[in-house]
Amino acid sequence: MNGMTRRVVIGTAAVSMALSLAACGKAGDGGSESKGDGKTIGLLLPENKTTRYETFDRPIIEAKIKALCSDCVVKYNNAAQDTETQKKQFDALVTQGVKVIILDSVDYKATKSWVQQAEKKGVKVVAYDRLAEGPIAAYVSYDNEKIGRLQGEGLVKALGAKAKDANVVMINGSPTDPNAPLFKKGAHSVLDGQVKKVVYEQDIPDWSPDEANKKMGAAIDSLGKDGFQGVYSANDGMAGGIITALSKQGIKVPVGGQDAELAGLQRILKGDQSFTIYKQIKPEAETTAEIAVALLKGKDIAPYTPAKVTSLTGEFKDIPARLYDAQIVTKENIASTIIADGVYKAAEICTAEYKAACEAAGIK
Repeated sequence: MNGMTRRVVIGTAAVSMALSLAACGKAGDGGSESKGDGKTIGLLLPENKTTRYETFDRPIIEAKIKALCSDCVVKYNNAAQDTETQKKQFDALVTQGVKVIILDSVDYKATKSWVQQAEKKGVKVVAYDRLAEGPIAAYVSYDNEKIGRLQGEGLVKALGAKAKDANVVMINGSPTDPNAPLFKKGAHSVLDGQVKKVVYEQDIPDWSPDEANKKMGAAIDSLGKDGFQGVYSANDGMAGGIITALSKQGIKVPVGGQDAELAGLQRILKGDQSFTIYKQIKPEAETTAEIAVALLKGKDIAPYTPAKVTSLTGEFKDIPARLYDAQIVTKENIASTIIADGVYKAAEICTAEYKAACEAAGIK
């Protein structure tokens, strides 16, 4: 992971790749028929607006699979936030005889019939980061309600003594992402008791920073510049759009985020964003790779899945799971978390524009 940066031109490439379904994987795969030879693992990621997927999740999963199974092939596709595209990608893998699919769903509710049909054909589906609906073989993610609580706590701490009298705007994640209502629920469990009131709240389709920017503008128009004292943003990408809207009106209030994106970390150092939530992607991604290879080889996955979860609809129970913890990151602990873990080097964060802010925070 060291030395990687998120400054990757992925949008156009990922969209064209997602639409070019025949390729369905790496160059050289040729989309050729795999006869269920026990060597192929499908990897389907949901979108590329959140920079983590192409920069971290995909390469870490692929590298770990190769380390565990040198002759395994990973057939990869990104759905570019389109459910129908992802369904075609999923169905193509099943048709090609792929027996294990790692699925990070665009719309968790849509996956039930896909996973059921796949199960009938002996295909094991590992839900990655988001809990898809259906008879899932395993699920690897975070305790997402706890992450929401951490976000709420981060905002309360940033508001300080003013918290109990503060009105708060909530900009939530995509309604098709099963994690978004969990983040929201966790955040509300803290904010509802510790701030004066949530005065404006919106869910944002596709986690779109542009849409978050527009909704923040609408909130300012509705509430007035002094009508709120803090903003909850479900992730860093949307926090960027929110902070742009606030800056345009000359408003300075605490804003939180999630994902420890490079731009988010730089905003934290500069003082524009109060905190982010750091989720260690490497253990999540590597555990998923370990489970996928174990399933491919017919081995027991119990050592990797100490927990059991129930799908969001309640229909599918006792899904083997591994849920990782996360933590609040502010300018005070970027060095001891993000940099210490090798997510980013100091040089990647502390570009010329942020050099003074880095020095002030003791990052060299």
